[in-house]
Parts: sequence; structure tokens; C-alpha cells
Amino acid sequence: MEITLYSKNGEPVAYIVDHDETIYLWDGRAVAYIYEDKVYGWNGKHLGWFVDGIIYDLQGLRVGFTRDTCPVVTYVEPVKYVKHVKYVKYVRHLPYVRPVFSLGYSDKNLRDFLEEGNVD
Repeated sequence: MEITLYSKNGEPVAYIVDHDETIYLWDGRAVAYIYEDKVYGWNGKHLGWFVDGIIYDLQGLRVGFTRDTCPVVTYVEPVKYVKHVKYVKYVRHLPYVRPVFSLGYSDKNLRDFLEEGNVD
């Protein structure tokens, strides 16, 4: 099963492949993954948290949503490209202390947030 991730504007940006919790962008690149409730970049960087269908950044601000948690009507998903071969995951950095989660929105858009985990 795959779970689409939407921006605060309802645009589909990425999707989670449920069996291994890998996050892919629509162009087929694996850029992040979920470990426990944390979002890590493929480069090992701790990016934020995925809790109750919402992605939070390191400051506790909302940056991404599943369809059920998105605050606006969602757009139709585009056609997915073929998934690229995944790189070997880098060693995970130590996670940051979990902040108090906020109803506010992050200044980063979801794509830029996830791209911080890219190894290219």
C-alpha cells in the first residue's frame, strides 16, 4: 500500500511505500524514510517526525499531511514514475529532542523538506 503526502496547499508531493516506510518523490527518487516516528533523509539526517498522519519539522511545525489530515481539499495525484534504485541508507544521525507539536505551518515546503534527505 502507498500513502500520499500532501503539502499544506493540498498538492501531492510524495508518497510512502508502506512495507518499508520509504518516502519517494513523484519522480521516483527515494529521499527519506520513517523509522519509528522519525523522518530520516536517505543521507542519515534527522528531518522531523511523522505522527498521526502529519509530518512535523524539527521545530514542531506542520510541513506535510496524509489525505485524512490535510487541512484543505487535496488535488488529484499525478502518474508515478518508475521508482529508482535506492541507495544504501547512510547511518542515522542522533535524533533531535522532540518538540511540542504546533498547529502552525513550517516555512519550508514539503518537497524542499524531503529533498534535505537526498544523497545526490
